[in-house]
Amino acid sequence: MHFDDYHRYDALGLADLVRRGEVHPSELLDAALARADATRSLNAIVMRLDESARKRAQAPFDTSAPFAGVPFLVKDLFQDLKGLPSSGGCRALKEVPAPEDADVVRRWREAGLVIFGKTNTPEFGAKNITEPLAWGPARNPWDPSRTTGGSSGGSAAAVAAGIVPVAGANDGGGSIRIPAAACGLFGFKAGRGRISMGPMMGEALNGAAVQGVVSHSVRDTAAMLDVLQGPEPHAPYHMPAPEVPYLQCLQRPPGRLRIGYSTVSPIGTPVDPQAIAAVADAACLLTDLGHHVEPCDTPFNGVQLAEDFLLAWFCAQAFLIDHIQRTVGASLKDFEADTRLMAAVGRRTSALRLLQCEARWHEHNLALSAFHARYDLWLSPTLAAPPLPIGSLTTPPALAWVGDVVARLGLAGLLSETPQFKQTVLNNLGWTPYTQLANLTGRPAMSVPLYRTPEGLPLGVQFVAGLNGEARLLQLAAQLEQARSWRHSPPVATP
Repeated sequence: MHFDDYHRYDALGLADLVRRGEVHPSELLDAALARADATRSLNAIVMRLDESARKRAQAPFDTSAPFAGVPFLVKDLFQDLKGLPSSGGCRALKEVPAPEDADVVRRWREAGLVIFGKTNTPEFGAKNITEPLAWGPARNPWDPSRTTGGSSGGSAAAVAAGIVPVAGANDGGGSIRIPAAACGLFGFKAGRGRISMGPMMGEALNGAAVQGVVSHSVRDTAAMLDVLQGPEPHAPYHMPAPEVPYLQCLQRPPGRLRIGYSTVSPIGTPVDPQAIAAVADAACLLTDLGHHVEPCDTPFNGVQLAEDFLLAWFCAQAFLIDHIQRTVGASLKDFEADTRLMAAVGRRTSALRLLQCEARWHEHNLALSAFHARYDLWLSPTLAAPPLPIGSLTTPPALAWVGDVVARLGLAGLLSETPQFKQTVLNNLGWTPYTQLANLTGRPAMSVPLYRTPEGLPLGVQFVAGLNGEARLLQLAAQLEQARSWRHSPPVATP
């Protein structure tokens, strides 16, 4: 199958070709592998599984499966393949096999997908860029000198480059929406409890992290949500099933929505004029489609939310490093300097302080629910600026050394209370200050690729819905996709 024919279809379209007998799964896999070979310099894929994928593609298929025979990539974080390493971007885990398939992986296989690799991610998904020391940086197909965003940056690069039409991703602070916005894709984060994180964990980051995908088409994402949503016997909780399947709900218009938008950074950091222009452009399109759109105040205390998000994240890094050291025997040098410092702060955080932080998560939820009593959706930039040059957010070696010294002396707890540390941390969120809200509150959100800068770089806009608002978001996304198709030919910058 020629690449031009392969790239013309979304995942559901490819599965339909298989279903009609017009193409064999092995032909689709050949096209995906050839494209992966042609775009190796993007460093999107960190593990290839060609042999097992070829066996899978040659095996009999249930053609009634929604994604029968479609090539697929999973993220190398929380999307475990039994018997294969799940490094999570960490050098200490590059040779440690996973004991079980993740629930999402099992469901993807049951849906007919042919998994042939794992995608690049920052260490433990803890950054909004994908530049791990374990694998090196993933590169943006639209400009390989720029970041893909993170933490699902490898998956976003693979989809944007045309290797696969949809790929596995997950989102603990924007990790689906950020790379989708940077790479010109549709990125959808489901609400808390909608998709299982099991079986090896009940929930990740106190329920802030969820599984999902990045894709070109809204209908692929809706169909993927139908595949992934629903209870598992070991899950701590689950959301009730939708009244109709998400793919089917796309046939219904969203109705006239009340949408409030804001562009000011919630943490007071600068916002690029192009990010503001992206929201203004979206507001005009939404108005033309008949929606009520008006400016509003940011619906939460951004600085407090950022501090509450990051403190929980630091404690999670401490837990992960401790767990890996106990189970694998890794040393601290096996982890990146930024991870070590985050873990050091988390290790010095008292249980009382962490509980106070988690209690404030509900205060943020109350603020957002009050906003949704007036508006159906909140619209904002997804990113505060176009995709950054690779290395822009790398911690300088001297600062990393200072962080290690502070951690060894047991002063990380004191350091975290200083205004300088807090400001440095907030500045690191300056590129992505809008996305953590949906994770802390457990609400669904999406990044829609409606805008391009004059240089041709993607710059998505974000919508956040209220509780159980997945269908409403998907219906709006389908309406926007029909009004302004965002599917582009493969980027000319792709090698």
